[in-house]
Amino acid sequence: MKDAIYKNIESKFQLTEEINRRIWDYAELGLQEHKSVELFSKLLEQEGFKVKKNIAGMPTAFEASFGNGKPIVGIMAEYDALPNLSQEAGSTTHIPVVENSSGHGCGHNSLGAASFGAALAVKDYMVDNNLNGTIKLFGCPSEEKDNGKTFMARDGYFDDLDAAFTWHPGDKNGTWGLSSLANVSVVFHFKGKTAHAAAAPHLGRSALDSAEIMSIGVNYLREHVIPEARIHYAYLDVGGNAPNVVQGTTSVHYYIRAPKVYQVLEIYERIKDIAKGAALICGTESSYELYTGLSDYMPNKVLTKVLHESMVEFGPPEFDENDFKLAREFFNTLSKGEQDNAKKYLVDNYSKERGESILEKPLHTEIAPFEILPIAVPGSTDVGDLSYVAPTAQLTMSTTALGTSPHTWQMTAQGNTSIALKGIKAAAGAMALASIKIMENPEIAKEAKEELIAKTGGKYTCPIPKDLKPKI
Repeated sequence: MKDAIYKNIESKFQLTEEINRRIWDYAELGLQEHKSVELFSKLLEQEGFKVKKNIAGMPTAFEASFGNGKPIVGIMAEYDALPNLSQEAGSTTHIPVVENSSGHGCGHNSLGAASFGAALAVKDYMVDNNLNGTIKLFGCPSEEKDNGKTFMARDGYFDDLDAAFTWHPGDKNGTWGLSSLANVSVVFHFKGKTAHAAAAPHLGRSALDSAEIMSIGVNYLREHVIPEARIHYAYLDVGGNAPNVVQGTTSVHYYIRAPKVYQVLEIYERIKDIAKGAALICGTESSYELYTGLSDYMPNKVLTKVLHESMVEFGPPEFDENDFKLAREFFNTLSKGEQDNAKKYLVDNYSKERGESILEKPLHTEIAPFEILPIAVPGSTDVGDLSYVAPTAQLTMSTTALGTSPHTWQMTAQGNTSIALKGIKAAAGAMALASIKIMENPEIAKEAKEELIAKTGGKYTCPIPKDLKPKI
C-alpha cells in the first residue's frame, strides 16, 4: 500500500508543486482567496473530482469529492495568507517581494498543496484497486481570522464524514496529540452623547467612560474565572482625539479563550452583562457584534494512532545536504528565544550529544513518538469545530528549520523551497496512507466514531449562531 501511495504521489507531484508555488505567489488574505480556489478547482476537475464552490456562505470555500458510498474520508486544505509578511522565497535576508504586502507566514500554501496531493493519491489508489468509498477535499478559507471551518461545521458540511485528516507545516514531524483553546471574537459598541467637556460636561454621556469601566469590570472578572482562561482586547474606536469633547462612541474588540468551548460561552455571557452594567453606570447604550468563534480541538485517539502509524510507514521528509545547509542559514537568522526553544526541545527528547549533532543540520528528520496529552496549546484553530462533528486527526511535518516560528518572514521564505516540498510529500503520503486504511477497514472508523460520541454525547454546540454570516 505504501509503495502504491508513494508512486501515486510521485506521478502527480508536479501538480502538487504547482499548487504550492502559485498559491505562495498569490498570497491572498482570508475570504479573498479567489485565484487560489480557481486553481484548486481547475486541477481537481481535471482529475475527476466533482467540485462545489461557494459553500457555507463563503465564495472561497469548496468541497471536492470522488467516489461513492462509505466510508467517507475528508482531508482539509487551507490557503489564506497573512498581512505584511511578503518575503522573497529562499532568502535568508529579510527582503519583502512587495513592501507591506501579504505572505504565507503560516505555510498555508504548503498545507493546501499536501492535502491536494493526498486526495489525488487516494483517488488513484481507489481507481487502481476498485475500492469503494468517497474521498473529499475541503477548501477551508480564512483560518487565520474568520474561522472558515466553524461556518462549514455549523452548516453541516462535515456531518457525513467517517474520518477527517489535516496537517500543518512546522519545524517537527509528529501527530498532534494536544488540544487547543476555544475562542470567541466579539466587538462591543457604546453610544453616548457628545458635549463640551468644560462648558457643559453634565450634558454629555461618555461612551469612552463606559468602555473603560467595562475594562475594569472584566479585570475584576479575571479573578473569578478558571485560571486557564484568557481575555484580551483592543480599542477600535475611542471616540476621537479631542479631549475637550465628551466622546460619543467607542468600540472595543474582545477575544475570550478557554480550554473548552462551553467555558468560553459561559465567560462570554458574563462579559456581555459587564458591558450592560458599564452602559447603565454612564447613561449610554451598549450593543455587541459577534465576529466569529471556534471550538477547542479534540484529537481522536483512534484516528491519531492510525495517522502516526502511517507517518512511520511512509517516512519523514528525505532532506539532502543542500537542505541542511539552507536550514542552518535560516537557523542563524532566528532570535535567541527561537533558537533556545529548539535547543530545549532537543535536550528534552534526545541526549545532549545527539541534540548538538541535530543542530548542526537543524531539520527534524525523525517521527516523534505517539502520545495524547490532556494539555491545551496556547492558541486556537478552527480544526476544533471539525473535531466536534467528525473523528479528526492531524499531523505536523518539517517544512522549516528547527525553531522557526509561525507568522514570521522566515516562515514565509521557507514555504517555497525544496525543504517545504519534501515536507509536503511526506505529509501527503501519511494522510493518503491513513485515508486508505480507513477505507479498507471501516471498523476503524466505527471505533473512532464511538470515541467521539463518548466525549461529546453526540452533541455539537457551535459557538456562532445560525444567522451569523462570514464577514466577506
